[in-house]
Amino acid sequence: MKLILLGAPGAGKGTVAKMLTKIDGSVQISTGDILRGAVQAGTELGKKAQGYMERGDLVPDDLIMGIMEKRLQEPDCEKGFLLDGFPRTIPQAEALDALLAKLGIKLDMVVNIDVPRDVIFDRLCTRRTCENPDCQAIYNVKSMPPKKEGICDKCGSPVVQRADETEEAIGHRLDTYNEKTAPLVGYYEKTGLLRTITGTSSDAVVEAIRKELGI
Repeated sequence: MKLILLGAPGAGKGTVAKMLTKIDGSVQISTGDILRGAVQAGTELGKKAQGYMERGDLVPDDLIMGIMEKRLQEPDCEKGFLLDGFPRTIPQAEALDALLAKLGIKLDMVVNIDVPRDVIFDRLCTRRTCENPDCQAIYNVKSMPPKKEGICDKCGSPVVQRADETEEAIGHRLDTYNEKTAPLVGYYEKTGLLRTITGTSSDAVVEAIRKELGI
């Protein structure tokens, strides 16, 4: 499958993407994960992106499109891909359309995961992430804490609250989303590819996507 997953930060795009990869071997592509890994590793890309990310601002399009062009041509994308949290703006969507046309790739569907703001706020304030860039497992101090406090179950690295998941940064991220990313719903509605799925359960969202795709 070749999908774009839209939705506010904390809507569950990453969890849904991970569940979908198990169905047909499609790969999850999260620009956020790629950028956070680059920051952690101290690469040139990471240094350029770090300031934007810590403020909760969007990373400039030229950086993101360079990442995407390289990533979509890697061999593991041949089975399919799930774009998690990208594109984030209309100009990015237009640039992605041009890139996909250039690469001869057609999307199956654009899924908008719709979750109430208060639910998202609570999720993100209580979310913790493994700081190992090769793992980045996600936990929740309320609903799914690590077995040993502050330590990742999977790799033993520290589990931390990300700099962009403080209350102030979350409020800024959600405002940025509403201003710059929410208009994508209208953009993709015009293409006939958009399906909006309302739900706070990732299982229910995955089931609805499977039904839409007939898989």
